[in-house]
Order: sequence, then C-alpha cells, then structure tokens
Amino acid sequence: MKRRDIVRISDILDQIQSYLPGANTYLVEKAYVFAAKAHAGQIRKSGEPYLAHPLAVAYILSQMRLDLPTIAAGLLHDTVEDSATTIEDIRKHFGEEVALIVDGVTKLSALPTSSRLHQQAENFRKMLLAMAKDLRVILVKLADRLHNMRTLEYQPEHKRRRIAQETLDIYAPLASRLGIDWLKRELEDLSFRYLYPEDYERLKTEVEKRLEEAQAYVEEVKTLIRQTLEKHGIKARVLGRAKHLWSVYRKLERYGLTIDQLDQIYDLIGFRVIVKTVKECYEVLGIIHALWPPIPGRFKDYISLPKPNLYQSLHTTVLGPKGKRIEIQIRTEEMDRIANEGIAAHWLYKEGAILSPGQARKFEWLERLVELQKELQNPREFLESLRMDLFPEEVYVFTPQGDIKVLPRGATPVDFAYAIHTEVGHHCARAWVNGRLVPLDYKLQTGDIVKIDTSPQHRPSRDWLKFVKTSRARSRIRQWLRTEEKERVVAAGREMLAREFRKHRKNVSEFLESEKALEVARKFNLKSVEDLLAAVGYGKLTPLQVLKKYLGEEKTEEPTKIVCEKVPETGEYRCTGEVLLMDGTRDVLFHLSRCCNPVPGDEVVGYITRGRGISVHRVNCPNVALLDDERKIEVRWEKADGQVHPVRLSVITQDRKGMLAAVSSAVSAAEANILKAEVQTTPDRRAIFDMVVEVTDRRHLEKIMANVRSVDGVLKVERRLA
Repeated sequence: MKRRDIVRISDILDQIQSYLPGANTYLVEKAYVFAAKAHAGQIRKSGEPYLAHPLAVAYILSQMRLDLPTIAAGLLHDTVEDSATTIEDIRKHFGEEVALIVDGVTKLSALPTSSRLHQQAENFRKMLLAMAKDLRVILVKLADRLHNMRTLEYQPEHKRRRIAQETLDIYAPLASRLGIDWLKRELEDLSFRYLYPEDYERLKTEVEKRLEEAQAYVEEVKTLIRQTLEKHGIKARVLGRAKHLWSVYRKLERYGLTIDQLDQIYDLIGFRVIVKTVKECYEVLGIIHALWPPIPGRFKDYISLPKPNLYQSLHTTVLGPKGKRIEIQIRTEEMDRIANEGIAAHWLYKEGAILSPGQARKFEWLERLVELQKELQNPREFLESLRMDLFPEEVYVFTPQGDIKVLPRGATPVDFAYAIHTEVGHHCARAWVNGRLVPLDYKLQTGDIVKIDTSPQHRPSRDWLKFVKTSRARSRIRQWLRTEEKERVVAAGREMLAREFRKHRKNVSEFLESEKALEVARKFNLKSVEDLLAAVGYGKLTPLQVLKKYLGEEKTEEPTKIVCEKVPETGEYRCTGEVLLMDGTRDVLFHLSRCCNPVPGDEVVGYITRGRGISVHRVNCPNVALLDDERKIEVRWEKADGQVHPVRLSVITQDRKGMLAAVSSAVSAAEANILKAEVQTTPDRRAIFDMVVEVTDRRHLEKIMANVRSVDGVLKVERRLA
C-alpha cells in the first residue's frame, strides 16, 4: 500500500487476517464505527477527513502484527482528546484493557516538550510508567507519531521543526530501545528531512547515485556468499541493504566529514545472511572469514550477549572483493524478525493464545526503569539514571529553563553553548553544571543542567577544537578563527610591506590603491589585494617578492617550495627558498614534529608556528587536521642527509620460539639499529612487537619493513605514530 493512500477499514481487517486467520474482528469493527461518529465533520490540515488518521494508525499497528485490543485502541486513540468522548465511555463500550491503552496515549499526547526541569523529568516519568504498565501504550503512540510525521508537510514550518526535533529526541530512541528497527529508521529519516531539508536532499541524491553505481558489486558479493555457503551445504537468504540516510549523516558528523566526502564512508551498504539455526550462524561466520580476511576489532557477537532490546546477530567486517570493506550481519529467521519488530513480536498469536504483556518484563532495562519510579523522586537523579538505560548513544541535557538539548556522547559545555546559539558559543566564558563550575572540556552526562556564562571579551580558542564533539561547534570555531586570524595577518602583512617599501623609498599606499596591486596579486595566483596582504602576513610571500613583482624586476614564476636540510655543525634543520622570509632573509628555522616523526622521503606539510619557525608533519598525521589551513605551507625534502631518524614500528607475529631473534636479524640485515623493543603476547597465540628503529630515509624504512615481512611467521608490519 502506498504511504499516502487513504486506509479503509477493509485494509486493516485483511491485514489482521493475514497473521490471525479466522480471528473474530468484531472489537476492531466496533471501534471503527465509534471513531467515525466521534470524529464526524472533523478535517485534518491535509484536507482529509480526520478519520483518515486513526485508520492509518490502526493499519500501522496491524502491520506490526499486534493484538486486537491494541488495534482497536489505535482507532480510538484521539477520541477522548479531540471529541466529547470520555474514558468512561471507552471503558463502557470496549472494556478496561482498551480504555487503559487509550487513556495512556491521551496523556502522552498532551505532554509538553519545553518546560522546567521538574516538568521535563515528570514527562519522562509518565511515559516510562505508561510503558511499564502496558507497553502497548507506547506502541500506539509510536504508530500515531509515525503517521503524523508522514503527513508533517501540512504543518507550518516552526511546528514541523518542533515535532521533528521531538521525534528525533524522544520517539526514535524509544523505537530503538524497543527494538523496532524499521520504525526507528523511518522516524529518523523523516525527522532528518524536516530538520535539515537541504542536507537531506543532497545526501539522498548522493547516496542513490552511489548505490546505483555499486549495484553490480552488491550482486557479486551476494552471489559469492550464496554459492560458497551452498558448497558447504547451508541454505541462506543473502540480502544487501543500504543504510538509512540519518545513520549515514550521523556517521559523517562523527568523523568530521561533509557530504562531499561521502566516498570516505565505506559501509553505505550492509549485507545480511539469514539462516535457520544458531549453529549455522557460527558456521557461516567461519566460512566468511575463510573466504575474506576479517578486519581486527570489527567482530561483535550479539547472539551470546544479546542487546537489552533482545536484538541478536553476529556482526563482522571483512576485506571483500576488490579490497573493499564490507559489513556482514549473520542471524536466524527468528532473530531477523525480532530485529525488525522488537517488542511487537511478543504480541503475536501462538497456538491461538496471546502472549501476555507481562512477558515483556524479560526486557531487563524496563525492569530497572520500573524500580527507578519507586526509588528516585529527585528529577535530576532520575534523569541521570536513565542515561544508559534509555538513550545509550546520546546525552540529554537541560537548559536552566528545562529545555532539552540532545548531544553526542562525550559532548562538552562548548558543544552545548553552540547548540544554543553561535554567539553564545563564541563568547562562552564559563560553564556551570548542576550548579557547579566545571572546565569547558567537561564531558556532559544525561540529566545535567547546564548554564553558560558569556562575556563580550571572550573569544573561541583553537584549543576548543581538541575536545568539541559536534560538527556545528567545530565548524563555527574554525570559521571564527579564520576570520579573526585573517584580519590580524592582513594588518601585519600591510605593515611588513610598508617597511620593505620604505627601504626602497616607495609608497605602499600608492601601490595598494593602484590597479597594479591586483595585477601583482594575480601573478601569485591570488584573487584580491587582501589575499596578497594575508599571504605576506602568513609568511607565504616575502615583502621583497611583492616589491620585485611591482617593480617588474622578476619574471612570473611558480611559487617556490621550501628545501629542507640538516646543518651538520649544529644539528639544526634549516629551510631555504623564497618564502617564509619574514625579515628578508632566506633561511628559516625548521623542526620535525615529534607527533609523527617524518623522515626524508615522506610526503610532508609545513606549518608556520609562532616563534619556532616551521613545524613539519607527515601529511597523514592526525594533528594536521587541527591546524589552521591558512598557516600550512608546501615543503619537500631535497635529499637524504645521511642522518638517522627514529621510527616506531608495530609487528604482529605468531607466538613461537625465536621470533624476536628472527625479526631483529631482519632489521639488522637492512643495516638498521633497534633503539627499543617491547613484546606482548595475546591469548590467541599472537606476539605484538612495539619497536623503534633508526632509518636514514623512507626507502631505508621500506627496506626494513620488507625484510621483516619476509620473516616466516610475521603476520603484519605497520608504521606507527610516535
């Protein structure tokens, strides 16, 4: 059935018969007639009769294969709130069971989402108490919210955003905690669509394009898995499914990537292998690991240790065809059903009897929440105790007014400040959590009440980039730093240029106000005179270079690169070239960064420090991402200087006698010295060597690593950061 088709009562009855053949549906039909009378004459904002909404909710509940009282309650869920009907009327006509569900949903529908802390805590408490009393209350509410989200376009924009945020903050996590995966995914994607419409459309287009391009690869992987399992006598369903858009967007945020960098996300498509028995799950795992090498640290066994929402599956990531990483989930048919339906799976008929809602108490987290209702009356304590039980991936913190802010785990007061407003973030001076002054890098916990003190004198610090977690905070900080930094360096560049011009008895103002200044800027591949001044201020160009271009004493040439060598007499490094010459000299102090230990031959990048010359990093050093792009500069090695440099290696081998001696001999055969070596063994009979060797350049390093790889029993050799 298409999403926007109006549901008829016959659609619901047919759906019920598909999983409860022969069931007496009189209760549902009676509820339909009652709801039709109660909502007579009412119209939704879409222009449809209001009855279309409870019909859609009931149909969603029937798709969840729920029992008849729940579907009847879905038809009746708005009658008390939106008509003259009372709970007593529902109890009289449909009994206590249906009345309790309708009453629970009615109360939840009226919950505010922006109030003081005590009220917020009570909202959570009411919702959890309703769930604990009868989980069918929240299932009806989730179906109600899903249909409202599907028709959200008819609401005004401010209401769309509020409802979408509430859905993302509360209802999608609840669906996840209840294990109803399909519902969680749809709620998240619909929220994404209305909260970030531009990003949603862009990401949707980019993902669809890549999925189309990857279709042949997906079919190849599925066929290989299926054929390999058949050879081992295992029949399985093999599926390839794209991750939903919100999860992809969150992953981009988590790794600090933009939508343009989507290609760096390797697991847009996940594969699922569904078999008959638990025994076959583990057999399939072994077969797949024999077919493709597993990625270390990427295996999880949720069969032996199910998630709190009863989810069970084996997860592994392997290096598949063409060297691409692929994620594979392995589970039984029953596990797959529970993974999609979650708690709803426990209301199915089995041999004509309904499973009692009380059996849902096998959800241990729900048992803990029921106990919390009795033990914790303090709102803050109650919310803190919910942290790991209800919302494991995010933290829910509060403004002093009681408004909820949802942040990623590990977020700090600075992230919170930017979530309030960019200007609050920019001028964040101090943070108070639960009335106590805390450092700005304090990790927020669910239930924290956060107050930010601002000051016009306070500005973002580059150090904040080391601990903020949200992409919003990171991008706003970087944007401010770039703007503020550029203003300073443009002024510095102007002053440096003025000094150089004065030496040659030239007027810098006359130059800068003339068309010649823009011509000079373009000769250096710069777009404006301001960019020219900034390049001088950053040290990318010398005032003398600019003056020569202006006077026409030098031909246009490509920007020169720095050539770096070690000075034998002093052991210092110096760079030569016609850049970074702040005072007109040609020599610039240079040092190798200790965080990544570059050696001659490595691809490197220079960074203009304050007072310490140029710091040189390997281009893949993690710290490079934290550095200001405006102060990075191209550098290269001229030649190896014959000096030795320390490099850290990690070598993984089989744990057997003589391996240390064999590895040491391989290093010595490459004419290298070992400065340090530590060995650890693992329970799976592996040995891990952490060693520091002396090398003259990258070729020497590659020779050492090749020698070590050739040793029998060596499994892996890699270069490590210092």
